[in-house]
Order: sequence, then structure tokens, then C-alpha cells
Amino acid sequence: MNAIAAGSIPLPGCDVVLPPLGLGTWAWGDAATWGMNGYDSSYDFDTIRAAFQRSVDAGVTLLDTAEMYGNGESERIIGRLLDEDPVRRARVVVATKFMPFPWRMPFARQMADAVRASLDRLRLPFIHLYQVHGPISLRSARATAAALAAPVRDGLVKAVGVSNYSAGEVRALHAALAQHGVALATNQVEFSLLRAMPERGGLLEACRALGVTLLAYSPIAMGRLTGKYSAANPPPGDRKFSAYPMAEVEPVIAILRQLGAQHGAKTPAQVALNWLMRKGAVPIPGAKNAAQAEQNAGALGWQLSADEIAALDRVAKYGQRGLFNRVWQHG
Repeated sequence: MNAIAAGSIPLPGCDVVLPPLGLGTWAWGDAATWGMNGYDSSYDFDTIRAAFQRSVDAGVTLLDTAEMYGNGESERIIGRLLDEDPVRRARVVVATKFMPFPWRMPFARQMADAVRASLDRLRLPFIHLYQVHGPISLRSARATAAALAAPVRDGLVKAVGVSNYSAGEVRALHAALAQHGVALATNQVEFSLLRAMPERGGLLEACRALGVTLLAYSPIAMGRLTGKYSAANPPPGDRKFSAYPMAEVEPVIAILRQLGAQHGAKTPAQVALNWLMRKGAVPIPGAKNAAQAEQNAGALGWQLSADEIAALDRVAKYGQRGLFNRVWQHG
């Protein structure tokens, strides 16, 4: 069994199996934050195609997208890629998300319509993993569970998950879904060495106890953990996740470089991704081109030791409040 197969994660109640490392596609089709057809003149559909091909060939077969990414353009790009490449299409797991704006009512009907719209853009007969993009304060766990269970029952969705849910919210929805015979498969949160909050606040432990897999978005802190930025050369100002001053990040990068040198010249980003996989999370870094995809894949096939994990734990930062201002408390 190779390293990728050994680290694969079967989702409960279905035949979907996640690889240990995924590919986030927020940047695909996005001009404002990531510069597609905008400030980054080197970034276009052809470079995305190369990133897709290199990722899938390396075993990075989970594509995570959302209806909100580029106002649906990320899903359209994935649909086009899958249509033109049936061999790789057969290997891919596609995850997308529904944004629960309060005005999307009636809720169950809005979600049903959104599932079908995503399927149209993705050009797929079903979605492997369908996620609620954020906590739903105006609707009960029972109502959310009923809405999520419907497309599973109709064969349009194989597994369901959430994003940015606290431990208490995960427990409530897990129990409500069980009443429909559906498992809660995943919870996608911001998780990195610059945001260890999901582990330190008890969310990771709570999810593990329920059989819910944590997907880690912004796993290299929007590029801050790659080593290409510094106090003198900070990342663009619109990259707001884990926005610590680079002077505070540089000591973390120094440890990443030291550990990477002990594992055959692994990069800081590859070490940071391996740390997350060793925690049992599935990181979903982005890639705009083949070189970035290959860099991501370099996190596979080796493991940090327990002592190395502990060394990184000591320099990891608890994290700042994220997009949904959640503090991942245990209760």
C-alpha cells in the first residue's frame, strides 16, 4: 500500500474516500483576492489546468470549491476540467458548499435549488461532499439536518458536512442528521500553525470522537508559511486569514526550515501541511499552477516524528478570530 492509500479517509455511510491532502479552489476564477485575469498576469485557465493535472496525478484528488467562489466560476472551471479529462475525472472527489444567507428562504427549497445549480456548473450527476458554508443561527439543527438529508436521499449528494462549526454545533447537527440515517462527515475550518485554535479549543477532539473529519482551509496561512514572505516583504493586504505581522511569523518559519532540512530539503509549506495531516486533518491548500501543485504534493509520502510535532506545537499560535468570528470551544 503506498503512502497516499495508507492515509486515505473513508467518509461514514457512503463510498467516498478522501485523500490525506486536498486542493482548495477558492482562487480559481477569483480576481479580487487571487488575481485571476487581474493583477496576476501569469494566472489563467491554462495554469489552473496544469495545477489540476499535477495534483490528481500526485494523488491529491479532493477538489474543494463553493458556490460563492468567483460567484460560481470556480465550479464552472472544475466542470470544464472534468469534462475535458474523463480519466482524471474518474479519480476526483468534489466537495462544494452552500452559503446559508438569512434571506435564502424557504431554506430547504433554497438548498435543493442550490444543489442542482452546483451540479449544473460542475457538470456532475452527484456531489461527493456537500457542505454548509457557515453556521446557521436562524435555523435549528433539526431544520438544517432535514435540508441536508434531502439531496442525500435523492441521490444528488453522497456525503454532507459543515464549515466553521463549533464543537457544540457539530454535536447538535450530528445528532439531528442521525435521525435521518445520515452521517455528518466533515467540518471545514481555518487550521494552521498560525491558527491552532481548532485543536487547542477542543474542536478537533470533539470531531474525532464523532467520526467527523476536519478539513483545514488556509493551511499555510494564505502564503505566510511558505517562506517567500518576510517582515520586509509581507503578503498582499487583502489576504486576511492568520494576518499576524511577518515579524511574528518568522520564528515559526525558522523551525519549519530546520525540520524540512532533516527530511530531504522539504519546504516550510510542506512541513506545515505534514503537521496538519499528522493531526488527522485534511489540509486543502490552493494551487494556481503546476509548480504550486507539485509543492503541495511534496507534503505526502513522509511523516514528521512525534518530537518534531511537539517542537512545532510549541511555536504554533493560537490564532485570531476568523471569517465567522468563531472561537472553537469544547462545549
